[in-house]
Amino acid sequence: MNHPNYQKELDQIIEALNQTGEVPSLLLHSCCAPCSSYTLEYLSNYFNITVLYYNPNIAPAEEYEKRVKEQARLISELHPKHPIQLITEEYQPQDFYEKVKGLEKEPEGGARCFVCYRLRMERAAHYAQKMGFDYFTTTLSISPLKNAEKINEIGTELSAIYQVKHLPSDFKKKGGYQRSIQLSKEHNLYRQNYCGCVFSRQQS
Repeated sequence: MNHPNYQKELDQIIEALNQTGEVPSLLLHSCCAPCSSYTLEYLSNYFNITVLYYNPNIAPAEEYEKRVKEQARLISELHPKHPIQLITEEYQPQDFYEKVKGLEKEPEGGARCFVCYRLRMERAAHYAQKMGFDYFTTTLSISPLKNAEKINEIGTELSAIYQVKHLPSDFKKKGGYQRSIQLSKEHNLYRQNYCGCVFSRQQS
């Protein structure tokens, strides 16, 4: 079965933007500074980006705060072609626990993670609609451990619900994941050893 090439789809969108000279607005959900590093370096050449930091899955609260600070610091240290702004949401772990009720025993990377992708991406789509952004997407696809097909499937679905264009992505392509590791070292970013939730922490 042929899997869609999301990077190719993104390349085509960027190519079209280059031809028109248009710089659309993008609401980018970010899970953490390391994952956003390459994504921001890459996309800020073509979009005016607002980063939405909404990750109620992260535990404990100290971890959340630590990651928020690193996200803000990274953005302040970048020299993007187009501006990058940051919106941080309050820590609301109950949002996550309510959604994954009954899925606590699921293996990492399975059904519970898909619900978690959707929870965070839906917040981004909703916000993008409310604030009139041209596109929305998430940094999640940069991780080799995340299911890019599922992420893009959810994005397409939310795009239809919220009437905001979803920017297709598989940011690990074109050496994106390797570049994120390099940028994390350059900016001395805190790199956590688990995805974020208590379940992923137990499994790490």
